[in-house]
Amino acid sequence: MSDPGIPGAPGGCGDTGISVVICAYTEDRWEDVLAAVASVRAQSRPALETLLVVDHNQVLLDRLVKEYRDTDDVRVLANAGPRGLSAGRNTGIAASRGEIVAFLDDDAVAERDWLRHFAEGYADPRVMAVGGRTEPVWASGRRPGWFPEEFDWVVGCTYRGLPRGRVRVRNVLGGNASFRRSAFDAAGGFATGIGRDGDKRPLGGEETELCIRLSRARPDAVLLIDDRAVIHHRVPQVREHFRYFRTRTYAEGLSKALVARSVGAGKGLESERRYTTRVLPAGVVRGLRDALLARPGGAGRAGAIVAGVLTAAGGYVVGSVRARRGGVTFCVVDVGGEARRAGVHPGEEQGGAHGRRD
Repeated sequence: MSDPGIPGAPGGCGDTGISVVICAYTEDRWEDVLAAVASVRAQSRPALETLLVVDHNQVLLDRLVKEYRDTDDVRVLANAGPRGLSAGRNTGIAASRGEIVAFLDDDAVAERDWLRHFAEGYADPRVMAVGGRTEPVWASGRRPGWFPEEFDWVVGCTYRGLPRGRVRVRNVLGGNASFRRSAFDAAGGFATGIGRDGDKRPLGGEETELCIRLSRARPDAVLLIDDRAVIHHRVPQVREHFRYFRTRTYAEGLSKALVARSVGAGKGLESERRYTTRVLPAGVVRGLRDALLARPGGAGRAGAIVAGVLTAAGGYVVGSVRARRGGVTFCVVDVGGEARRAGVHPGEEQGGAHGRRD
């Protein structure tokens, strides 16, 4: 798909500030959080501010407040909503001052020109979101031989099958993404009830649901991925094992069922259909070819792709049945200008902001 950007178009990002939101929840990632913040502070295009949002962990909150108490461009906040990543991001959005809000995972570091490439995308006033490329940093030092690149989303990274360059997409990936503030004014914030929730199964999909909701609220909106906006995401050793692979693909199926319940199966599974009918069969063929040529890992990769598809499909079926039987409640809060001016916290319900999809 062609690049819709119009360099120098009026209404773009220009010199407008970019706020960066990093959500943290555990002291186990202390060094990772510090590295993430340091990478933002070292950007070639400086951020207006970095907001560290701590998810219901008072010890971590106090420690980070002490760490950055003399740092003017870093603010530490407590998640003002319910436990979970969506509410943490909403807290950051509501507190931010920039006209662009970028999100970085707490266990990732951004390359020096990350924000510069994001900013360039907003030269076109139609652009409402810009995402980037996320590269895995394997704890063992190298990719496991059986682990297919088509499933790098399992470890929160860019996977084989996504388009290259700067291209238009249905949704950006939440750990390396940015949105124009007016996107939240139009569509609301991230939905609670979808996505990661601390101790629960590793769900996802909250950014997909938001992007589809944004495209409905603003049919003229353009969402981009620019693969020059690179971050490096740490993959702990526990996630290099097939057990985690299986758990995460099952959770993804559950997540897609929730997304489809919220925005409909048509848009909710549009990209996934292309992925499963084109990208994954090609991956199986490559794996089998490598096995025939006695290349290491080929049979394992082909088998992992098949197992991942079956496990995700099983999660989708279970999630769909649960949603039909019990109903699913989503809360989409107002994190836009009206909420900020009124001093509303992003965990509070607002008129028209809370919905139940039965």
